Amino acid sequence: MQHWFSDIAPFQRDPLGFFLKRGHETEAPISRLRIGVTPVWMINDPSLVRDVLKASEEKIDKGRFIHKLRTIVGPSSLTISGEEHARRRAALHGTFARTGALQFVPNMAAAIRGLTSALVREESFDAHKATSVLMLRTICVVMFGRNVLSAGDEQALLRGIHMVEDDLADEMFRLLPRTPWAQRETERKRDEARFIFDEIVDRVKERCTPDSAIGALSALGLDAEAMRDEIITMLLAGHHTTGSAAAWVMYYLAIRPELADAIAQEAAAITNADGEIDTARLSRAGLSLSFVKEVLRLYPSAHWFSRDAKCDMELGGEKISKGDALLIVPWLYHRSARHWQNPEAFDPERSFSGKAFLPFGAGPRACLGMGVALLELQLLALELAASFVTVHVGNGPVGLPSPSVTLMPPEIRLSLRMREPAEVLAAAE
Repeated sequence: MQHWFSDIAPFQRDPLGFFLKRGHETEAPISRLRIGVTPVWMINDPSLVRDVLKASEEKIDKGRFIHKLRTIVGPSSLTISGEEHARRRAALHGTFARTGALQFVPNMAAAIRGLTSALVREESFDAHKATSVLMLRTICVVMFGRNVLSAGDEQALLRGIHMVEDDLADEMFRLLPRTPWAQRETERKRDEARFIFDEIVDRVKERCTPDSAIGALSALGLDAEAMRDEIITMLLAGHHTTGSAAAWVMYYLAIRPELADAIAQEAAAITNADGEIDTARLSRAGLSLSFVKEVLRLYPSAHWFSRDAKCDMELGGEKISKGDALLIVPWLYHRSARHWQNPEAFDPERSFSGKAFLPFGAGPRACLGMGVALLELQLLALELAASFVTVHVGNGPVGLPSPSVTLMPPEIRLSLRMREPAEVLAAAE
């Protein structure tokens, strides 16, 4: 029997399976989910998504699910709209676009080499734990500039992030209020995390380079509180989402050794005499970039996100009322046989130009960090394949990720060994 809450139980039990089942069992471009009193509509046809994301903010804007995160990230670029959102986005665009981020390639590559040189001494390691730390380091390069943060600063930032990141999913999906004592503990952790971020920014802001994200925001004249909110947003988004995808990059390098060898050859072709990746030749590394895109197709970190209707409208043949929520579900689009041949198979030779490839959203409010994220993941694939053989320590394939605010990988046990000189020479030929 259908009622306002009839979809809550199957959604909570298996969100990813729920999205696939509901999307595959209907030909309707949009269908209603019954997970509350307020109507929630799932967009099944990805050709509608760009219209939704390109619509004016007076018609469709960030939804209630995003606004819930203000208790964690404040009124930052993630949660605000209008002129101030556009002003901050424009300031950060030059730094986070791929062309702007290329200046940080040597530092990103150094961070990757530093971590992998430590991992190769481990008998085995969990991929996601390793990549979460790595992606924090690389995003900090873009945020603060080269060699600005000390090792102690990085550790403090990681501690602060851990204090608040578990709140993200809990805050977004919470239906009932916390108990008073649980709320006090949550607020205590948030206050401590904010103190950590404030201390670090006060200490390093004079050393941040103008071409860094913090330098760009400082030029806008943001006050200390607004600056802290933006830092929390960028750290959470930058290391959490990309760190999850990076774990799958390492996994597929391990289980597809022939692909890893081909990416090693590609790395050799764009490496200069000093052993560094030549950024001028990085555009020729098409295989590693396609490899990363295929990882993001199968495991989009933003597996779903929402917008709210700000006025009555028609969409996909349905009448949408002001206040209705619209769910956009890349997990569904990326795994649909309607849009991909053998959608469950890993195939980096696919074309990714269709409307059903949406790992970063679309339109003028697509993920600002798209260029940096693709660059980080591509560098990881190139550096790792060039110097190491990645080995999966386990029996059979790993399971599916766990849905939270992002897709959390299962435990993926890996080990690294150095490529033998003959293997390196073979890759260079």
